[in-house]
Amino acid sequence: MMRFELYSEEIDDRTVYITGNFNNWNPKDYNFQLKRLDPNNYYIEINDEILPDVIEYKFTKGGWENVELDIYGNITPNRKASKAAGKTADTVEKWRLNWGPFKKEFFPIAEIISEEFYIPQLDRYRKVWALLPYDYYVSEKTYPVLYLQDAQNLFNEGSGYGNWEIDKKLSILVEYGRGDVIVIAIEHGSEERIKEYIFDNDNVANGSEGKKYIRFITDTLKPYVDENYRTKRDRENTGIGGSSLGALISIYSGFLYPEVYSKLLIFSPSLWVEPNNNFPIMNFRVPYKTKIYLYGGAQEGSKMVKRIRIFEEYLKRWEKKNLFDFEFKTSINPEGTHSEFYWSQEFPRAIEWLFYNNRENPVEVKPQQNSIKN
Repeated sequence: MMRFELYSEEIDDRTVYITGNFNNWNPKDYNFQLKRLDPNNYYIEINDEILPDVIEYKFTKGGWENVELDIYGNITPNRKASKAAGKTADTVEKWRLNWGPFKKEFFPIAEIISEEFYIPQLDRYRKVWALLPYDYYVSEKTYPVLYLQDAQNLFNEGSGYGNWEIDKKLSILVEYGRGDVIVIAIEHGSEERIKEYIFDNDNVANGSEGKKYIRFITDTLKPYVDENYRTKRDRENTGIGGSSLGALISIYSGFLYPEVYSKLLIFSPSLWVEPNNNFPIMNFRVPYKTKIYLYGGAQEGSKMVKRIRIFEEYLKRWEKKNLFDFEFKTSINPEGTHSEFYWSQEFPRAIEWLFYNNRENPVEVKPQQNSIKN
């Protein structure tokens, strides 16, 4: 048995876990929960048979949003130990709490593209934001772009429903080398929201306008953004997403314009609008590869998770018909409710998977670390 001992400088009641290259970097694996000796000291003993010769690991309090930090609140490199040592002792100075603390110097630059951006397809106006990487104006880099619905609930303080805090979450991603993304946030149309986010279902929306809204983002807004910002314009670097009805209209966008969008961020989608998954799908000779990050909370109602699982099956069917080449990841939070708080928690994981292709350790960073404990 290999014994891991931990001294935690900060004291709270959260459970401590160990994660690493022995459990696929699962940050909340109940098989690797540390025992508490007193308020500061913990330990766990792990069978040698499941450990590699050189063990890479970190400590968490139940997720990457609650991972260990150093005394200055910075991310820590992966710890390393030799199995032959039989025992290791570590100290954690601080812990993240719901992704915090957030460093102001890494916050994105929030620009208003227009207070009244004209939507010719709907003959109305809308406020549109650009969240630019913190170093946008001192770099010459070009960036992938993610278009998100419901800007009122994404980062502005004072929203009636709370917000995703994507400005804070993007600052965290920067720390992990995952923050080079431009987010274009489109405010919803208040009383027009339901009509604009419903594609073609007049039973739900009296005069659904989703077709026109999708064309606005694709044919009007995207060309403007590409003309005025340093973007990577190709489909491989363009995504769209949202939550609830905003997620639903994003599914339509990806299915109807796969030549434009390769990444879909789909949180708690209102699939009840399309219970039979009758999504219009463009049939191209060569199927487009599309990444979809699906998230839902088990406390959002009895049918949310069930509908997501059925939707997954349809994705597989469409793939077999050679309509798409899907790569999708589904995340279900057992405690998740239909709220901005849980979408906020999921946002960094979705960005990391959609844009940075790391499949094992979300928001993992590997600074130089040459020492191995013996």
